Amino acid sequence: MSELRFPPLMSGEACDGSAFDTACQRAVLGCDAGLICYRMDGTVLDAALVFAPEVPLEKAMAMLPLCGIGFQNALGALAPPEVAVHLEWGGGLRINGASCGGFRVMASGTDPKAVPDWLVVGFMLPLLPEDDRPGDTPDKTSLFAEGCADVEAPLLLEAWARHTLNWITRWDTEGVRPLHAEWRGLSHGMGEAAERNGKHGTFLGVDEDFGMLLRDDDTTHLIPLTTLLEAS
Repeated sequence: MSELRFPPLMSGEACDGSAFDTACQRAVLGCDAGLICYRMDGTVLDAALVFAPEVPLEKAMAMLPLCGIGFQNALGALAPPEVAVHLEWGGGLRINGASCGGFRVMASGTDPKAVPDWLVVGFMLPLLPEDDRPGDTPDKTSLFAEGCADVEAPLLLEAWARHTLNWITRWDTEGVRPLHAEWRGLSHGMGEAAERNGKHGTFLGVDEDFGMLLRDDDTTHLIPLTTLLEAS
């Protein structure tokens, strides 16, 4: 595999183990923002991006849906036009309606009002089915099983970096409104019944900080995006 090419302000580091764990370790040690750790073994594409937020955590968590949008834009540019990509509120990816990997997030702290030292958003995308009987799990799929066998993982990773950086720039200069508009058109399950953190209701959408709004009878529950943070 030739050396990957990332846009300005981003750099890459190949790793043998979990890209997400490696990126978090690098962040703890004080690496520069924009580092992308990645692993490609022919069966999965595993990558994670390090951020150095300058806003409180509750605002910085917008990088989770932002990275998802960057992925959708990247795959949309490389895959056949009939391939549909949608984003679950909790970070999951849907390709042609079936679950296909997803995103996760971790930060240096969990106080929504504090500016974290670092934040890492990563994703894992299965390229091939887990076994030779994919019909046994119709709600789970892989990239190549959905007509994307010609999509090369290195090119997809490079495209994700470019599209994600473009959205970071827009978020920084235009605010959260364009991000909201793009995400609403890609969200999975909006208007349907959902359950999160012990709350049940209809998934109405999100608030300004992408918190999930669940309507249950006469009550609207707000599930902050920070509840998706993994323990550091």
